[in-house]
Parts: sequence; structure tokens; C-alpha cells
Amino acid sequence: KKVALKVDSPRLAAIALKIKLDAFVEVKKAIDDMVTQLLAEKKDEIKHKDFCVEEFNTNQLQTERKNREREDLIALIEDLNLTIKTLSADIDALESEIAEMQLEMKRAGEDREKENKEFQQVVADQRASQKLLTAALKILEGFYAKKEAALLQQEQEQGPPPPPGFKEYKKNAAAGGVMAMIQTIIDDAKKLEADSIRAEEEAQKAYEDIVAETNATIDKKTKEMANKSEEKAKAEGNLNQANSDKEAALLELEELANYNAELHQDCDFIVKNFETRQTARDEEIEALKQAKEIGRASCRERV
Repeated sequence: KKVALKVDSPRLAAIALKIKLDAFVEVKKAIDDMVTQLLAEKKDEIKHKDFCVEEFNTNQLQTERKNREREDLIALIEDLNLTIKTLSADIDALESEIAEMQLEMKRAGEDREKENKEFQQVVADQRASQKLLTAALKILEGFYAKKEAALLQQEQEQGPPPPPGFKEYKKNAAAGGVMAMIQTIIDDAKKLEADSIRAEEEAQKAYEDIVAETNATIDKKTKEMANKSEEKAKAEGNLNQANSDKEAALLELEELANYNAELHQDCDFIVKNFETRQTARDEEIEALKQAKEIGRASCRERV
């Protein structure tokens, strides 16, 4: 009865009352049953407490690991977003550069076409001038050659001198200067034609070099843009996976938190009061054993 009051055990108080009212022989089985029950409860409570401690530890480890995973995923998502942003800017810049180079090449082609048309016109004009002037020069050369031959024949025949008032017919002294001037113009036209052809060849070569260099640069930038697009697509795929993994981690953390709450609800009382409850049971068992021994001794004395 004293122990029942100390450990606040209604069952032990009931046994004490039963011992007082009933014969000890009738109480013996009840004491044995109660000791067996207390030992079973003690074993079950130890098992339950061990389960709680293990589950708390496991839950804590899983939560810490999952929190680290979530933090790593958040950092990865930030890195992937930055990577995608950078790659997008690089791709846009490359597209702009390629478009600008294509436009410049188009303009260069238009300028080259315009220059070539001007060249064709200049060459055509110079060749036409040469043709006309050469024909005129031949006519003049033929005309003055005939005149010179006629004068020479006339001198050889030594005819009578011209009557008074008439001058002797002579070759026009300015004719040579006119033909020389025509020849100079023809030579200048040939030189201008040759210079135009040379300039056209140089301009065409420079244009072809620019086109080749620009196309090579465009090819390089196009490949670079393709590589960056591939990297961006891969990063976007990784980002989608990381976001999915983060959502899964958050769901697992929520489940772990819910389970932790369930553990606290089921285990806090036992874990907190384990030593007290185990000590109380031990005292109950010891009191029951002592009561049983006292009963046995009393029976022997009566015998």
C-alpha cells in the first residue's frame, strides 16, 4: 500500500486491498499475474522507447540529408537559370552579329554590282571612243597620204607655175597636229581602259576576299550559336529535372515533418517519462515480490 501511494499505482493499491480482505492463497495468483503483466509492460515499453529513439534519429538524419539535397538543388537551379540567361544573351548577340555581317555583305555585293556596271560602262565608252577615233585617224591618214602623193607627183611633172593671184597648193601643216592629238586621245582611252580593268580586277578580288572571310566568320559564329543552343537546351532539361527534384524533396520533407509530428505525439510521453515509469514498475514488482514473501513467511509461522 505504501509503494502504491509512492508510485501512484491503482493496480498495486487494489492488490494491497485484496491482500487485506482476502486470504493470501487466493491473492498469490493475482500477484504473480500482475508481476508477469508488469514485466511484459516493461519489455514493451523498452521496445517502444527503442523504436522511438531509432525513428527519431532516422527521421532527423533523413531530414538533414533531404534539406541538404534541397539546398543543393536550389543552388543548382540558380546556376542553371544564370547559365540559360547567359547562353540566351550570347545566342542573341551571335544572331545579331550574323545578321549584321549578312547585311554588310549584301551591301558590299550591291556596291560591287554598281561598281561593275560603272566599269562596264567606262570600258564600253573607251572602246567606242577608240573605235571611232581610230576610224577617224585612218580616214585622215588616208586623205593626207593621197594629197601628199598628188603633190609629189605634181612636183615631179614640173608643170607651169600657178597664175598670178593663186598660191601654190601645199599640205596642211596643222594636219599632223590634229592626228597626233587624236592618237593621244586614243592612247589615253586605252590607258584608261587598262587602268579600269586592273582596278576592276583588284576590286573584285577584294570583294571576293571579304565575302570569303565574312562567310568563314558566319560559319564559325553559326557553329558557335548551334553549340550554345545545344548547351542551352541541355541546361533547360537539367533545370526542369532540378525543379522536379526540388518539388519531390519538398514533398519528402513535408512527409518527414508529418511523421516527426506523429512520432512526437506517440513517443514524447514515453521518452520523457521512461526512467520514471521503469523505476516505478521496478518498485511495483519489488513490492509485490516482498508482499508475496511476507505472505509465505506468515503461512509458515501459522503452520
